[in-house]
Amino acid sequence: MRKRIFDVSIALMALILLLPIFILVAYKVRKNFGAPVLFRQARSGLNGKTFEIIKFRTMSDEKDSEGNLLPDEYRLTEFGRQLRASSLDELPQLWNVLKGEMSIVGPRPQLMEYLPLYSEEQFKRHLIHPGVTGHAQVNGRNNISWEKRFELDIWYVYNRSMWLDIQILFKTARIVITKHGICAEGEATMSRFTGNKRRSYKVINASVRRSLLSRRYLNRHFSKRNTHV
Repeated sequence: MRKRIFDVSIALMALILLLPIFILVAYKVRKNFGAPVLFRQARSGLNGKTFEIIKFRTMSDEKDSEGNLLPDEYRLTEFGRQLRASSLDELPQLWNVLKGEMSIVGPRPQLMEYLPLYSEEQFKRHLIHPGVTGHAQVNGRNNISWEKRFELDIWYVYNRSMWLDIQILFKTARIVITKHGICAEGEATMSRFTGNKRRSYKVINASVRRSLLSRRYLNRHFSKRNTHV
């Protein structure tokens, strides 16, 4: 409950204070890419359920001769790179926070197609709401491996606290200013997660029902918290 109050308070305050920036970015996106201004995509949220994430567009809709979208590196314009570097493209997710689909701090929401690829341990990142920023984002962002990112996400699940969230927010501000870790080496954004398919999502989901979503299961770990970022 305290985290929800924290999320709503931060989101409302940010929306009010950053309204002029919202309007300016929306204008620039419309000028560079045309309509629509917003990018919407299905992502996996709490318990692996689908929700629609909202961002400002950073890519064009250029297609090849067969009508297929070109790879990211061809559609990501200089303006789009600058928008991503500033993290201003993420601002519309404050609306996802107000709707209760996301938190200010939590594991970043990933593509739905990744769900069948998670191990049981990796799926634990879905025990809480995804975040606009998170523990992995202030410890490497897109410059770390998927395995390390999931490890940091799960660490946060078991060690989350209000004080930790505040620390992550301050570190996020520093990273946005320094523009560190915007993309993975050799990639326009982040390499795709290939995971493994040894366990299907149905098997993982059954396991989640039995134990991963058990409050007592989580409490055993929360009693051993270490809140160092």
